[in-house]
Amino acid sequence: MTEELKNGINLQVDGEIAFLTIHRPQAHNALDRQSADDFLDAVQTIDTNDAVQAVVLTGTGGRFCAGADLKEMADTDADYHPWAGADGPLAKPCSKPVIAAVEGHAVAGGLGVALWADLRVASETAVFGVFCRRFGVPMSDGTPTRLPAVVGRARALDMLLTGRPVKAEEALRIGLADRLVGAGEALDVATALARDIASFPPLAMRADRAAAWAAFDTDEATRLIEEDRGAQAAKNNEAAAGASRFKDGEGRGGKFSR
Repeated sequence: MTEELKNGINLQVDGEIAFLTIHRPQAHNALDRQSADDFLDAVQTIDTNDAVQAVVLTGTGGRFCAGADLKEMADTDADYHPWAGADGPLAKPCSKPVIAAVEGHAVAGGLGVALWADLRVASETAVFGVFCRRFGVPMSDGTPTRLPAVVGRARALDMLLTGRPVKAEEALRIGLADRLVGAGEALDVATALARDIASFPPLAMRADRAAAWAAFDTDEATRLIEEDRGAQAAKNNEAAAGASRFKDGEGRGGKFSR
């Protein structure tokens, strides 16, 4: 991945992995209106690329994302289109698993970007927080909806109401981060994790992932029906081959080849 990055949102595909990179160093990787639109375009490109099986989401320069570009907001006096809502770039999960590699700050809307991912690999430099609380800017990026599902309502309210910084070790402890790595290691670890996920049979993995994303959407009975419906393609196309491998001895005693 040596291609020179252009200012804004960069999408590079390396085999089965797409790398979605925020590169706005002049604004600590904050997104302006154009880059938010470009983020959505990049996700739509990933969704339609059948070769891509997993996504690594990151920022450059030792930073993840500082949220919305408040300087642009102040200079233009224009409302930002919600990043979540009905049709924003974070309105729905990507169709492929997303692993966020978080170095430095993932704050304000940047927290929403991180929560949009399935997993978050945080370096010891990572800081999460609702920093926009100080400026009267609401979190219209999915954070108030997704954060309670990730860390629980009480912890989510603590972050939403106080705007305090949550550093990497605490993020790991409360479930906001899924892996904690050394400074500068988040991208490599996230990439290895993405390649591992991409190596699995995709239909079963995506069916289980979709059920997990929908886990709090409706009542349990409806969710269980949807879970079963989503699993049918995997059952019809992958499960028999997997059962044959098990029958032949793979996985006996909890031992796997990978």
